[in-house]
Amino acid sequence: MNENVDPTRVEAKPEALPSPPARPALPAPERPTPPKSRRLAKWLVVLAIAVVCLFVWQHFEDIAPTPDVTPKSATGAGAGGAAPQTIRDAEAVTGDIPLYVNALGTVTSLATVTVRTQIAGNLQQIGFIEGQIVKEGDFLAQIDSRPYQATLAQAQGQLAKDTALHQQAEADLARFQILGKQDSIATQQIDDQKFLVAQDKAAMAADQAQIDAANLNITYCRIVAPVSGRVGLRQVDQGNYVQVTDANGIVVITQIQPISVIFSTPEDNLPQIAARMKSGAILPVTAFDRANVKQLATGTLTTTDNQIDTTTGTFKLRASFDNQDGALFPNQFVNARVLVDTLAGAVVVPNAAVQLGPNGNFAYVVKDDNTVTVRNIKIGPADATRTSIASGLAVGEKVVIDGADRLREGAKVVVRNTPAAGAAAPASPGATGAAPAQTGQSSQSAQPADSAQPDQAGQRQHKRRQTPDPDATPGSAPAPSSAPAPSPPP
Repeated sequence: MNENVDPTRVEAKPEALPSPPARPALPAPERPTPPKSRRLAKWLVVLAIAVVCLFVWQHFEDIAPTPDVTPKSATGAGAGGAAPQTIRDAEAVTGDIPLYVNALGTVTSLATVTVRTQIAGNLQQIGFIEGQIVKEGDFLAQIDSRPYQATLAQAQGQLAKDTALHQQAEADLARFQILGKQDSIATQQIDDQKFLVAQDKAAMAADQAQIDAANLNITYCRIVAPVSGRVGLRQVDQGNYVQVTDANGIVVITQIQPISVIFSTPEDNLPQIAARMKSGAILPVTAFDRANVKQLATGTLTTTDNQIDTTTGTFKLRASFDNQDGALFPNQFVNARVLVDTLAGAVVVPNAAVQLGPNGNFAYVVKDDNTVTVRNIKIGPADATRTSIASGLAVGEKVVIDGADRLREGAKVVVRNTPAAGAAAPASPGATGAAPAQTGQSSQSAQPADSAQPDQAGQRQHKRRQTPDPDATPGSAPAPSSAPAPSPPP
């Protein structure tokens, strides 16, 4: 509608002002994630967690134990009653329990001798092999004896000279005594001659002592074993100059036959051990290795220390061992066991029969009606397999030694101490009328021999995925395997 505007009427527009400086461009704000994308991410996370849970559930389902599906009618238990527990039992009998004292000990040699030279000289010969068993008096080393033999010859010559002078003095004394009787010489001269004879006699004695010393040094040049035992590593080699002041000596000999073990035991055991030793009893001692498993040697208790160590409250004992086979080695760590006494005529049961409860020790006693009752007991000394009962049980009573983990007062039990006659062949459920064993039997005792039967419950079975038989109808049971499958529950 402005097409007819006269250009002359158009007023001149003022000159345009300069535009302000351009500001730096700001980064564009990030666009928020659409709500639909966030919901999709949440559903993906939930789906992943569900898949992981499914795999975990399937894994634990595969290793879960198969529930007992044996019909109650096949177990022999009445309807509505608890299934009897399969157990093993043992009879309380009369026996002897040895009373031991166990301690930690160290093998100690009865004699450890460092062989040293008693004279100085050149070591000419070594007469032993390292680790050799030597006897007392055996040759060990030889030192150069020539200097001492020369000293011996010199002392012998001096003795001969003094002997001649002594003989001359005695002859002169005899003549002087004859002349003195004739008043031919003075009495003083006769007395002086007597003293001269005595001096020559003393010189002869000194010469003899020098000869003996030289002979002794020559004897010292030949070094022999002072005791019987085993020689160690030699401390000096042949050709060295040895002296009396040498610190290490030549070799160390350790007596190993016989040998002893020194061990400590609490002072509470002292009265019983001292009384037995005072009565003249011989207390056997057995030495075991560091692990207290392998028996090394047997010996006897020799003596006890004369005082108690106040810092530890223990006292030391020494036991002696013949060690003919060399099983004990000096400074070896061993476990010592002393048979102090024997408890005769005690009521004993297997260790597995003793249970520990909040009120102390107890045992499950099997009654004639195949039920169990809880019996509180007081135990006495025990050994590796048996425990003595001070009170609570009588000889002839039967106690549970296996399968006691789920027993209660008055529980029904089935005793199976020996394998069944047809244990090798698979038995069908309900054929024997015996109750299946409960799961979770005690792992500290041996399982019953017939626990491997397919119809016994408590076995850990794994579920396996099997390919379905194309000839089998839907809902039919799979083909029988070597072990019969349990029948479905009613």
